[in-house]
Amino acid sequence: MKIYTKTGDNGSTGLIGGTRIPKDDIRLEAYGNIDELNAFMSVLLSENLEKHDHDFVLEIQHHLFKLGSYLATDQSATTLKIPEPVTEEMLQNIESEIDHITSGLPEIHQFVIPGGNKTSSMCHVCRTVCRKAERQVVKVSRTYTVDNLIISYLNRLSDYYFVLGRKCCLMDGPETFWDNTK
Repeated sequence: MKIYTKTGDNGSTGLIGGTRIPKDDIRLEAYGNIDELNAFMSVLLSENLEKHDHDFVLEIQHHLFKLGSYLATDQSATTLKIPEPVTEEMLQNIESEIDHITSGLPEIHQFVIPGGNKTSSMCHVCRTVCRKAERQVVKVSRTYTVDNLIISYLNRLSDYYFVLGRKCCLMDGPETFWDNTK
């Protein structure tokens, strides 16, 4: 099998269902952002995460493929292969992880400056790319059918990466907080 098809040389790409769209279409941007997040998550997984965190992030990567497939499907041309890309259970699992991590963190009353170490920094990159994907999916939802749980999932996922970033930072030292006098 050849990896190149040349079908996109004219600036278009195909959705699941066969519909050709321009490569700057909002739907492609949305699932491209999901793909970008997944790629950054692979860099995070190359860091020294605790086993539980590593396994949870890996599970999220599998979920993101479902979201990408859903967003890449032209629902007017074909039936969804993954009709339920996000479940209430998936949302609950992320919320439980957030609560579990947060229970071991000190309260904060200021904005956290991203960073502290490479692992924490990668969590914050994942958080910001996730927010970008969320914004794009919201934009798509104004024109096309989008399962609302996808937006909720991305919203929770960015929160998850925030608390995971804090946890990873505190493993090496103190967090840095925004000093609004500078």
